[in-house]
Formats: sequence, C-alpha cells, structure tokens
Amino acid sequence: MLIKISVPTLEKYFYIMKEAFLFFDLKIFSYKVKDQLQYPRKLYAIDPGLANFSGFKFSEDAGRLMENVVAVELMRRKTASPVREVYYWKDKQQREVDFVLKDGSKIKQLIQVTYASSREEIEMWEKRALIKASEELNCDNMLIITWDYEAEEEFKGKRIKVTPLWKWLF
Repeated sequence: MLIKISVPTLEKYFYIMKEAFLFFDLKIFSYKVKDQLQYPRKLYAIDPGLANFSGFKFSEDAGRLMENVVAVELMRRKTASPVREVYYWKDKQQREVDFVLKDGSKIKQLIQVTYASSREEIEMWEKRALIKASEELNCDNMLIITWDYEAEEEFKGKRIKVTPLWKWLF
C-alpha cells in the first residue's frame, strides 16, 4: 500500500521524531552555511532495533549498523565536550568521510567506519576519501573503525590509525 505524503508533513513528522530522541541527523561539513542547509543530511537512529521494527529499515548491511553505533556514541561523547560538532564530509567526486569532528574552529579528527576484518578488506576508496578530506580540511588525525582489525597504516605519505569497534567504544 502506497501512502502519499507531502514534504512539509514529512518534515513535521521527522521534527517530532527528532524531538522525541528517536532519530538525529548530521549535516555536511562546509564553512558555508548555505551548503550545510542545501546538501542532504545523514540520518541515524538512536535505537537501530526500534527503527528496524517500525519499518524504517536501514539495511541488513553490518557496516551501516556499525556506522550508526559510532554516530550514537559520538553524540553521547559530544555531551562531555559542548564545543564539539559532528559532521560528515563529501566532495564533488562523491568521496565521503563518515564523520568529521570539529572542536571550536579546528577540525580534530576524521573517522571512516567499515565492516572489515583485515587490511585487504578495507576498501581503497575509504582511504582515498580520508586522505582527500585530510588535505582539504588540514587534519592529520585519521581513524578507520573496523570490525576487528587493528593497525597503523601509511597511505600516500600519511598515517591512518585502524582500530576495532569494540576497542574504540571503550
């Protein structure tokens, strides 16, 4: 059954769900407020189980669920650091970094999340996106959160820390 709904009504429902702490969204990182308002936002569920139950399925993709866990944890950590802001980054070539952490006016960390268990499973495009964002945003603190692979890698002359999700959470 298809239900038609207007954009203003959908926005109102989403606003109510945000106010009820069911979902939250992240803006794209840009120094221009116009870009932050016009580009799509990334949507995360406070409780992915509730989102799946209610029919607002993310996907069966473990990587997407890991990204959601990291997003919720970053929001929790943000309460301890009121000046911290969390964004995502994307360039014109569609390279994307899952999280950009900004404290005041300085970019503190770039985080990529992937369901990888080995060095070979980490996609090259994820590393390239981190390097491009690092150059553009002048941030050398790069992290890839994996399922259970840990290392420190050098890629294109820059160091990228790789840590498992369970370790990052503690």
